[in-house]
Amino acid sequence: MSRIHLSGPDVRGGDREAVLAAIDSGWIAPVGPDLDAFERELAAVTGRAIGVGLASGTAAIHLGLKELGVGPGDEVVVSTFTFAGSAFPIAHCGATPVLVDSEAATWNLSPDLLAEELEARDAQGRPQPKAAVVVDLYGQCADYDRIEPILASRGIPLLEDAAEAIGATYHGRPAGSFGACAVLSFNGNKLVTTSGGGALVCDDPELARRCRFLATQAREPAPHYEHDEIGYNYRLSNLLAALGRAQLATLAERIDRRREIRQRYEKVLADQAGVGFHPVGKGHAPNHWLTCITVDPAVAGFSADELRLHLEAADIESRPTWKPMHLQPVFADAPRRVDGTAQRLFDHGLCLPTGSGMSDDDLDRVAEAIEGFVQLRC
Repeated sequence: MSRIHLSGPDVRGGDREAVLAAIDSGWIAPVGPDLDAFERELAAVTGRAIGVGLASGTAAIHLGLKELGVGPGDEVVVSTFTFAGSAFPIAHCGATPVLVDSEAATWNLSPDLLAEELEARDAQGRPQPKAAVVVDLYGQCADYDRIEPILASRGIPLLEDAAEAIGATYHGRPAGSFGACAVLSFNGNKLVTTSGGGALVCDDPELARRCRFLATQAREPAPHYEHDEIGYNYRLSNLLAALGRAQLATLAERIDRRREIRQRYEKVLADQAGVGFHPVGKGHAPNHWLTCITVDPAVAGFSADELRLHLEAADIESRPTWKPMHLQPVFADAPRRVDGTAQRLFDHGLCLPTGSGMSDDDLDRVAEAIEGFVQLRC
């Protein structure tokens, strides 16, 4: 039996044809009609005016922060319960991340702790953060009805990290539509993949123009290579955009399949005490990028890591939930406002295989492995 991956690329027949058509057209790299079209389609799916195709979601955050004025010596609020790519670009700008813990209702950045941090700065006469990177975790949007006013009251621009959330909605608004700008990721494990890639979406033509300019090595309009400022090699290629367009066309199907997978796991574990699922907040419609559970070993009789090791022995990949940034050695000295929520989720959390390309047989195999483990331990 072949290995079942956590969230392998879901490549379909139309994807291959789209890439071959781009090759045959001669528009392979760096730009071309598929990139232009992909950017328009991304803007449409996120409710934005403009999309900018980039090399990764991390690159998109980096450029977005730079254009929001973040530089050396600044501080930037960021969710602590996230992948490192949400926080590393803050350091790339020479700034310092201010790590804020999660709320239990969605596992996303806590509005209450965010307000506490900003109010404490006011009371102590400390400067406010230059910007905030708010993550839409595991495909579910953050509580923007509360977060946006908190930031806006102090003039702090919001960058929405929707890298995991394309196709999700929050009270009817699509992921990627919040803040001054938002970012997407098309890494190989995402719902829509270009093998590697990302995008920035926004409504500000000047912000988009600057990001495109910096992403293409900041080359000035001259017959030779002229540079007045430092740029980056961050542009997405036309060939990869062709793959992304084909993937994006089936986004709704991919979300439906991941929802079905979560529902199957919920059925398998419905009667298991001590096991909970990533909660869905009121007004949220997640894209179900990954199905995540928590295991209380004192109640369940087993730990999340014991289940992970059992699945691994069956050649089934699962993974602990994100290790919070405030527990990462690289950010040991970073300021933080935490209450233990993210650490508990890391200590007891597990991501189960949720790729939309999983066959029914694969899903049966995972479900049977989980059922067998639970019966053995309980």
